[in-house]
Amino acid sequence: MKKVYLFFFLALLPTIVVNGQSRKYVSQFNQLQSYFNPSLTGYEGSIVRGFVRNQWAGLDGAPKTYFLSAEFDPAEIRNVDDAAVLGKTAFGFNMVHDNYGPFVDNEFLLSYASRIQLGTATNLRLGGSVNYNTVRLDGNNLTTEMANDPTVNQYVNSFANMNIVDFNLGISVTHQNYYFSYGAQNVNQGRLSNGDVFMDKKPLISIFQTGFKQPINQNLSVYSHVMYRIQSDLPSNIEFNVKALLMDKFWLGIGHRVDYATNFQLGFLMSKVRFGYAYEIPAQRSFMISNPTHEFMASFFIFRKLENRSDIGNLIW
Repeated sequence: MKKVYLFFFLALLPTIVVNGQSRKYVSQFNQLQSYFNPSLTGYEGSIVRGFVRNQWAGLDGAPKTYFLSAEFDPAEIRNVDDAAVLGKTAFGFNMVHDNYGPFVDNEFLLSYASRIQLGTATNLRLGGSVNYNTVRLDGNNLTTEMANDPTVNQYVNSFANMNIVDFNLGISVTHQNYYFSYGAQNVNQGRLSNGDVFMDKKPLISIFQTGFKQPINQNLSVYSHVMYRIQSDLPSNIEFNVKALLMDKFWLGIGHRVDYATNFQLGFLMSKVRFGYAYEIPAQRSFMISNPTHEFMASFFIFRKLENRSDIGNLIW
């Protein structure tokens, strides 16, 4: 029965790919801020992140996503002992590898962010990134319905490769207790491309994100995040998560992607390393495959150690 579900899911992919309708879902989206909005590059300082999302675990051919990023704030080299120091510029690199059905999607992003201080603890951030996207189509894995699509049927029993260069822009207002941000992905809508053209274009995506931190007492702080995405060829989507950081050592959280899925989160925080795990369950009304999704995340702070409450309060989101 699982193979039947996957068959119908893959049958929908021609529409997804021909119109560039793919959308990457992440339960722990607040951990990948610079990918969704380049202005948030360096928001937590110099840091390396790794991320794995195994969707519909146990199902052959189910989508898998791998993410690796590095963000660098040059000011931290000179002030590694001062957790309050923030540079005026930051640089970042993001790499995303996605497998879904007959497609292999790779994204490479180079980002830059600049900070303007508005107040004692409030900053305006502006950022941009260049996105190099490669999509590989394996015609040997096309379903019957996909093979009948006029755009991809020429690639049956063969391979096709498409390369796209695009741009992302972002603006955000940040504070140690909150942030508001807007990001635009695929600003050029995929007009710069070469290779085999099996996507008409990439849609412009608008992403609104906000987050709030509320210390309750010495041993408990609550963090909340909301992300709202608008995309012309897909329904708008909103998701949120709330987590409680306990004793500055570990957190428990819950999240929900409206009409799609609910997730439960667990994380641990050490001096220079942060680990996170999310278990996601599809909503019944989403008509998605019922297998759960697993997400694993690890972050490493390059220059600084999180040794006191001030460090953690300023950096951890």
